[in-house]
Amino acid sequence: MPEPAKGRAARGRRGEAAAALYYQKRGCTLLAHNYRTRLGELDLVLLDGGTLVFAEVKARGRRASGWGAPCEAVGPQKRQRLLLAARQYLSASPYREHPVRFDVVEVTPAPGGGLMVHCIRGAFEGG
Repeated sequence: MPEPAKGRAARGRRGEAAAALYYQKRGCTLLAHNYRTRLGELDLVLLDGGTLVFAEVKARGRRASGWGAPCEAVGPQKRQRLLLAARQYLSASPYREHPVRFDVVEVTPAPGGGLMVHCIRGAFEGG
């Protein structure tokens, strides 16, 4: 039975918070969270040294084991929407001259409780 949208939204928020904390613990600066454009949404925008990072967060619950890895949900259409949203962000950003990286962050339940974060750095190119 599919999970209610309210439960998915809450898991998504928890996943994004865990991913933001993951990056911040590694010295990154969070520039934007849920940056919305008419072309799509960017979950996290961060500065990692001199690199601007656009991170797509995919959170899964315990029951989603048969759905494949969370990163598999970032297919060609999703990547295209992320690229378009990133271009729009860059057009008004003081960081537009910085190198750019697109990460996919998988957030899943940890065996002992809590959340496990797996970051796929440079998951796809900016085309």
